[in-house]
Amino acid sequence: MAGRKWEPTKRGIKELNRWLSKGATVYTINDMATNLAPYEDAQTYSAHTFTRQSRISGEWMTEHLSVSGLLGQCGTVYERPPAGMRDIATPGRQVAAPTSQQVLDRLRRGDRQKAGSRR
Repeated sequence: MAGRKWEPTKRGIKELNRWLSKGATVYTINDMATNLAPYEDAQTYSAHTFTRQSRISGEWMTEHLSVSGLLGQCGTVYERPPAGMRDIATPGRQVAAPTSQQVLDRLRRGDRQKAGSRR
């Protein structure tokens, strides 16, 4: 990945806060639990746009997360989106599932085999 990246450290928080401006977008990588979602991509990325500064801390805010919150929750933050990864906000791959008729045929075939083995 080309571009800058910021690690979840005090120095990373300070550098990212200095680099940001209103409307700036940064990217984080999400790891998916493929045991729960086997047809999902193993990794996707999320885009975070900073729209305002906190009145209390002065840190830039994206939706409800500050810079330190984003780095703390999501880990490393990147200046550019990772190449070859899907944005989490876009539709996933389309995977064909068996039709209900195919499932019924498979079940009936299993019943016939069981009935044949009992005789």
